[in-house]
Amino acid sequence: MKNILILALSLIIGQAALAQNTKADVEALERKRFAAQVSKDFDFLEKIFADDLVYTHSNAKVDNKISYLASIKEGKSVYKSIDLQEISVRDYGKIAVVNGRAMIELGPVDGKPNIVNLRYTVVYSKNGKKGWQLNTWQSTKLL
Repeated sequence: MKNILILALSLIIGQAALAQNTKADVEALERKRFAAQVSKDFDFLEKIFADDLVYTHSNAKVDNKISYLASIKEGKSVYKSIDLQEISVRDYGKIAVVNGRAMIELGPVDGKPNIVNLRYTVVYSKNGKKGWQLNTWQSTKLL
């Protein structure tokens, strides 16, 4: 009986540790993705974005993986800096949902800085071969 109790506690503690690792891993991945968007690290972005990506901008424009990467390459989406101000990761096994707030400096508009304060939601799924991939981005401007 004692051995069963020890085994059960070990399993519970192990599951909690895995959940903590997932949260830390996804948060680190989210920070790295933002850095890749600023530095235009297309190799990383190509890997992290799922083939079925739905990227809904704060102005309601929707991109897929191909059109979103093209918008960065062509200079339509220019990220000067991304300051992650809040982040929360919820772990659902092979799915992780991220809610956060970020201050994003985009390319200037009419010679003036273009800074947007966003609240966003991201959905990551864990692909056995590719690891965590971003499937959905949805953002809303804060006033």
